[in-house]
Amino acid sequence: MEARGAPAEDDLLQSPWCPVNISGCQLLTKSRFGGTSYRLLLTDMLCVWEERMDEAAIQTRAQELNKRLRASVGSFFSHLCSVVRPHLSREDGSPDGGAQISMSRQEDGSVSLRLKSEFLGMPFKWEFHCTPAPVTLVCAQLVRPLLAMSRLLQMQVEQLGGLLVRKDAEIQDYRENGATLSRERLQTEAFEEQTYREDFMTKTLPQLCSDVQSFNADLQQLYAAVVVPHRNTRKRKLSEERPVEKEKEEEEEDQPASREPALTLSPGDGSDSSEPDRNQSHNGRAEESGSKMADRGAGQQSVTAASDPPAAKQPSSKPKKKKVGLFR
Repeated sequence: MEARGAPAEDDLLQSPWCPVNISGCQLLTKSRFGGTSYRLLLTDMLCVWEERMDEAAIQTRAQELNKRLRASVGSFFSHLCSVVRPHLSREDGSPDGGAQISMSRQEDGSVSLRLKSEFLGMPFKWEFHCTPAPVTLVCAQLVRPLLAMSRLLQMQVEQLGGLLVRKDAEIQDYRENGATLSRERLQTEAFEEQTYREDFMTKTLPQLCSDVQSFNADLQQLYAAVVVPHRNTRKRKLSEERPVEKEKEEEEEDQPASREPALTLSPGDGSDSSEPDRNQSHNGRAEESGSKMADRGAGQQSVTAASDPPAAKQPSSKPKKKKVGLFR
């Protein structure tokens, strides 16, 4: 269960990846700060690390790192957010307001970010302990959005290629009808998609290898756009599941708390003969119900006999089944 004020999964998904440089290491970061909680994701394109902290864990770590700290959680957490956010959302790692941040890798595969600043005139320290993230989180926050972005950009390129082909046909028609350019420097060659693609891949691809800084503002906006349908789909599924669960709960409440199975005893079951009054009352009720059923059956037979012709009356070849129950 997430702590009160903790960033929700959908809120973290909407936060774009930002390129940063910490201690000479190029990283992509994604963070979400709540009232007194936060979630942080880091990746160097080789591994993804995460950390999530609630109010109690933040207070414990702050007291361990700052022995003389006597401020409330809300006050120093607000200071922490103000000094650490610039380092997690911009490309350079220069100090902001005297705050310094550094990164170190641990032997167990985790990473630590150490922050030093001043709070109310006293030194304030904080450490982010990020551990390797599970595969499901990496797929949800990085892999699926990037695949959606690449497909969206591919569709955009295909549409732009078709538009260029139509523009070339329009320009050729103008030329055939005697139109000329007033300035020769505006003249362009006809667009050939295959030639353009090969030339683009040859020149551009080497520059993009292992370059996390290429995740610029335009790509961040594209990332935020492709994750919105996923969030809406998830909300719609949750809203559809909740009424079903509510109906099941109401049905369970309407059902009786316990149902006792009917007892069926045979003559050899060894029933207790020391309760004649109870058996007598049961026999009386059974005979009374039997007589009512017999009268009802006789009434139905008389109605059938009056409505059916005499030729339709035939004796039933099937014997009546004896009722098996507590009493015969």
